[in-house]
Formats: sequence, C-alpha cells, structure tokens
Amino acid sequence: VKLLLVDHSESALYQIEMELRDLCPGLEVQPVLLNLSYQAPLEALFARLRPDVIFHAAAYKHVPMVEANPLLGIRNNVGGFLNLLDAAVATGVGRVVLISTDKAVRPTNVMGASKRICELLLQSHPAGDTRLCAVRFGNVLGS
Repeated sequence: VKLLLVDHSESALYQIEMELRDLCPGLEVQPVLLNLSYQAPLEALFARLRPDVIFHAAAYKHVPMVEANPLLGIRNNVGGFLNLLDAAVATGVGRVVLISTDKAVRPTNVMGASKRICELLLQSHPAGDTRLCAVRFGNVLGS
C-alpha cells in the first residue's frame, strides 16, 4: 500500500508526512507539492502513479476567511475540485471521494455554498469508469 499526499502547502505537506512516517513506519508515503489550480500536472501525476482511490479534502474551510475572500474561496474550492475531478476521470482513477461538510446542506456562507457546488458537480459529472461519491462530515469543534 502506498499513500500519495498532495498539497499546495509545503509546510503542511511536510508536517503530515512526518506524522505519518512516525505513526505508520511500514507505510510507503509519497508527498507531492502540487496546486489543484492546474489540471495538466494533475493529469500527469495520475497517469504516472495510477492511484486507485482519491480522497479530496482540499478546500479553504475557515468560514470567516472565505467570507472575507469569496472569489478566491470559490476559485480554490470549486475550481480546484473540478480540475481534480476532470483529471481523475480522464486518467481512469478507480474512485473519487469528495470530503464535504454539513455546511453544504443549506449553505448560509460562501464556504458551504462552494462545497455544495462541488457536490453538484460530482453528481452531474460524466464519470466513465470512475466511481464518484461524497461524504459529509459534521461540525468541527470550535468552528
């Protein structure tokens, strides 16, 4: 089993890589510094490494920050997800799991609305042989 970690934040990627190496010494971990704003590198990565399952948890999640920067929040959350979804289907990834939020049920803020849009994109996307699904997690402590 190999775990591919993709993130655009070098420090966050390094931190989770080190934590996983400590917690699971037998697990093969491969960090990849990549921004979801660019579809071509995603397709190249998926074509080269052929992941079986993608868990997409990348999003700006802090409601006040996204409210203060709505265009960037939508571009990152929706645009990045659509790039990942298109790349995954184009390269025949087996499954894509969107990690969504309970705030997508009846969105009252930009973050919730952006995640709801991602859910709708997932439901309407021509998936080919790729299985697509979403899971919503409830409210996070302190959010």
